Amino acid sequence: MPDGLNIKVNGKMWPVTAAPDTPLLYVLTNELRLQGPRFGCGLAQCGSCSVLADGVEIRSCITPVESIAGKSITTLEGLPALYAQQKTLPQVPAMHPLQQAFIDVQAIQCGYCYNGMTIKGSELLAKNPKPTEAEIRAQFAAFARTGLVLDHVNAHKHFHLHPSLLEMLLRIGGEFGRPGVRVPDEPLWAARHGGAALTGSAAALLLAPWLRLMRRRLRSAGVRHNDRVFGIAFSGSMDEARLLRILERLPPGITEIYLHPATESGRAIAASMGMYRHADELAALLSPRVRSAVAAAGVRSGGYRDLQ
Repeated sequence: MPDGLNIKVNGKMWPVTAAPDTPLLYVLTNELRLQGPRFGCGLAQCGSCSVLADGVEIRSCITPVESIAGKSITTLEGLPALYAQQKTLPQVPAMHPLQQAFIDVQAIQCGYCYNGMTIKGSELLAKNPKPTEAEIRAQFAAFARTGLVLDHVNAHKHFHLHPSLLEMLLRIGGEFGRPGVRVPDEPLWAARHGGAALTGSAAALLLAPWLRLMRRRLRSAGVRHNDRVFGIAFSGSMDEARLLRILERLPPGITEIYLHPATESGRAIAASMGMYRHADELAALLSPRVRSAVAAAGVRSGGYRDLQ
């Protein structure tokens, strides 16, 4: 790199030789040889690549290394030291308390999922050392105040896959008339077309054990759920052509098709949705060709409340 770039990682300054637009994850793994953040989906969906930037969780697989100049990055390896700094401890513990808790209750599934859960959990605990069910209840109550009908429950970035969170969502959601829960299982062919073949396959492998556990819990609780969902990999770009392709290959069972329709697009909706094509998704839903394809497929449409 001509001008040189130094980044602060786990309390130490490191020179970077990669190009400015190189994903931070590649620098952490290839140049710094850190093994906490992992390459999972490559789409900022699974959280395997999560790190903290000034204490805030980010997905390093899509973050250009130049964008974190001047910030302090903490990886899984640096959590104990960060915790000691936050709590002004006289010495750095062997592990962050959350890391120790994972070991104590034998909650670790694999080295990929573990990183994202621990990084995100440490961010939460730094802000709220004693999170309670009241926070989840408050979210349901806030939705109830809108007057909208609650159709189903899911969580941003699929956090409801975690057994502890799922248990609370099922129990508390039941008090608010929650009829169904989304199972974020997207067919592999769709996931692969939404991103690279490798990243789609990796994401499917990472989520598979959690999806099996989730389905068992939902069946045991008698909660309605879908079999498959489309639109996660194509999030924000479910245009007419993609909808028609999905309708041609609908799997048996209950399928949710997931869109973000609106009359405007991108940053006009939200700053974080610059690449989203909301208007194209609305046009796809209103398309006569899509309507004809639905009729030709002979499928019954509705919401989670319509499931038997």
